[in-house]
Amino acid sequence: MGLAAAGVLTATVAAAQNLDAGKSPAKLFADGCTTCHRSPRGLAKGRFSLTLSWFLKDHYATSSDSAKVLAAYLESVDEPSPSALAKPAKKPARSAPPRPPKPAQSQ
Repeated sequence: MGLAAAGVLTATVAAAQNLDAGKSPAKLFADGCTTCHRSPRGLAKGRFSLTLSWFLKDHYATSSDSAKVLAAYLESVDEPSPSALAKPAKKPARSAPPRPPKPAQSQ
């Protein structure tokens, strides 16, 4: 009976392998997220890294490590692109130029 228990334990350990191990963050996103999300942009939505990682671990990732890697990836694609940083800020609306005072009317 000890041999049978060892066989069951070995099968359980083999089934519990992390299927995400060794995958790049982009591959993790492609494999698990593209069914519902076209792009990783905007998914981090300014969340804290730790809370995003916890959320991903609880709902999508197979391990804490893959959740952390995926959270870091989502945060990195949410940063403004270098071209967006190089553009000047939107110019304020122009107001009408000041008018000269009306001449005083004599009576």
